[in-house]
Amino acid sequence: MILRPVVSTDVARPEGARTLAGGWGWFDRVELLRRDAPPEILRAQKVGELEALTAPRALFGERPTVMGIVNATPDSFSDGGLHAAAEDAVRGGLAMAAAGAAILDIGGESTRPGAAYVPAGEEIERVVPVIAGLRAAGFVGTISIDTRKAAVGEAALAAGADLINDVSGFTHEPALADVAAAARVPVCVMHAQGYPATMQQNPRYDDVLHDVYDHLAARIAALEAAGIPRARIIADPGIGFGKTQAHNLALLARISAFHGLGVPILLGASRKRFIGTIGAAPEASDRAPGSIAVALAALGQGVQILRVHDVAQTVQAISLWRATVTGYAND
Repeated sequence: MILRPVVSTDVARPEGARTLAGGWGWFDRVELLRRDAPPEILRAQKVGELEALTAPRALFGERPTVMGIVNATPDSFSDGGLHAAAEDAVRGGLAMAAAGAAILDIGGESTRPGAAYVPAGEEIERVVPVIAGLRAAGFVGTISIDTRKAAVGEAALAAGADLINDVSGFTHEPALADVAAAARVPVCVMHAQGYPATMQQNPRYDDVLHDVYDHLAARIAALEAAGIPRARIIADPGIGFGKTQAHNLALLARISAFHGLGVPILLGASRKRFIGTIGAAPEASDRAPGSIAVALAALGQGVQILRVHDVAQTVQAISLWRATVTGYAND
């Protein structure tokens, strides 16, 4: 069973409405979702404990946060090679920070569909100079290391990273959770069905929303058992990772369900294939408008963190979105 908040950002907020996760949205209804019954709408006032939905998030919870993607790889699906050289990656990351990215996510292994495995040593050689270079250049924001490997996580943290983002949900190398626990850094746990090389080969679910939710709930419990407090955990439903277009859309339509996990939600839908398909944009670099549309829809459901390629355009869109839903310009 999942209680999904039916989120609103309307300026006309009724008396008794609950603030969602300490952020900008509110709700006075919840959708009761069960595997074996149709959805049911309930008044929030008639539901018991809603602490998981209302408690403020310790990480990135008060206003929308943009995470800029810096792929230090030659073969990422949308910008492979653009930041393959460390100096180019540093320059690109600094430009994203200047445009408003509070987090820079540095990756040295492509996780696009069909991507090949990269040995830890090679991945370290790609990401460590970028992380060290960003810190040397004065970047003081959050640096996330996008990796599945414990050795890469250790090297990245030593170079100046302070968040671990694992697309395998800390299942590929469980020791990576131990690295995060020992360093007391936040983590992002993502859902993926299968490995990048094969994940898009006919993915199947009994019920994609419940299956992904239950998997993330189990992984969060495992991370807590490994010594990582829930207050340092972020959840990502993994759009495009072992999911068809129909799966992606089902998750996006009810993405506010994941607030029930009691952690911030990260959305990484930027430039994904379904955006190109629906938006008639076969080239990934032409998918910024569709990516921004998806991002703003997610903000309307209270999603706290947007992982994007097009930082400046997304930040501008968020500024205008916030101004138009509140009725005043935000600083």
